[in-house]
Amino acid sequence: MHASRVEMQLTREEQSMLDGDQGDAVRDALSFQIKVGQFWGARRFVPVTNAHMMGDIEIMGEGGLGWLRRSAARNAHCNLTVSTNARCVDFSLADKLQQDASGVSKEKELIGLLQAMNVTTADTCINYQTHHQPHFGERLAWGDTGAVIYANSVFGARSNFESGPAALAAGITQRVPEYGFHLDQHRRGTFIVNVDANLDDVADWGALGKLVGETQPGYFQVPVFTGISREPLGDELKHLGAALASFGSMAMFHMVGVTPEAPSVEAALAGNSPNAVVEITNVDVDDVYSSYASNGAPSNLVVFSGPQLSLWELKNLSERFGSARVRTGTDVFITTEAGILASARRLGYAQVLEDAGATIMVGVCFYILLDLSKMRARNGWETLVTNSAKLANVIGAHGFHTILRRTQDCVDSAVSGGLR
Repeated sequence: MHASRVEMQLTREEQSMLDGDQGDAVRDALSFQIKVGQFWGARRFVPVTNAHMMGDIEIMGEGGLGWLRRSAARNAHCNLTVSTNARCVDFSLADKLQQDASGVSKEKELIGLLQAMNVTTADTCINYQTHHQPHFGERLAWGDTGAVIYANSVFGARSNFESGPAALAAGITQRVPEYGFHLDQHRRGTFIVNVDANLDDVADWGALGKLVGETQPGYFQVPVFTGISREPLGDELKHLGAALASFGSMAMFHMVGVTPEAPSVEAALAGNSPNAVVEITNVDVDDVYSSYASNGAPSNLVVFSGPQLSLWELKNLSERFGSARVRTGTDVFITTEAGILASARRLGYAQVLEDAGATIMVGVCFYILLDLSKMRARNGWETLVTNSAKLANVIGAHGFHTILRRTQDCVDSAVSGGLR
């Protein structure tokens, strides 16, 4: 539910922007943001230092491409650092995957339009691991849900889920309406999650996110995790946040003694009375895996994606595959970011994975690939095995039967064709 409509208070500079004194593109961007702000009951704008936008042809479609053409024609220019989320085409693999040539061409045009508007087409959903690590309290205009929840929670920065047009508008105006997670009142914990589980694999952290997100969904629900037995790794928090956002539409979590706004339960709640207390044990985590049962179809597709993999995840996978080879008839896809892949090639991790028979894709996430449903039918992919809870959740829209497993089980499935 959004707040009642209010008139936003504009500064002299903002009124000048709205009057068109800085050009049509700036006027249109601010006018759009005012509508967003009024919907959410924002009273003013606040400055942002960085934007991260979802911008690919699979998501934006013809309407979005047309909007970008019009924006570029009006000389739209981003005045702060703006990066792009994962795209839907790895151009080096487009022919091999038989992706539609027209769609590939439109993706290239879209990238060119963004670059002309001073957007850095980084094509990554893990910008917080690669390109911009915000400081505590820094205000952002980020779009990817996994990136937003990581920024709010792990860094203590401030962002809402911004759509592609909203993030680009922020890049042009250097501000966003002040609502949601820019306000202290929405950053307070709303319920407690007591964890008594080992969480030894990144998939376990995703399973935890599924358990919590499914049972307590809501954009303004903010879980407070307690009982975490060790210092979590960045990739583990990445999978937790991505799953919470995917299964629960959550944009923030606290973890006592780990995240910056949660030195204690009391500090995380900040005066709130918790509306629920959730208990999570090893049995609960194991039950998540049990809920993803085989339907009898061959497990002929294994995917490590959603979010893109870090250098450490690639290293870990290369060690797990070692000298093993992917079973004939099984396809393995791994997605990562360009800079990470360059490092993985230099260090030999990529070579090990490719020698094993895996396909490494750069700049994309698997679930938004152009023509994915057609690919599934053409290749006979029915069952998709993954260690990403987020991917297991969202990929079903393309007709896959998904199975969530721990990382080693995924590797074993790729090599043997079996499923534990």
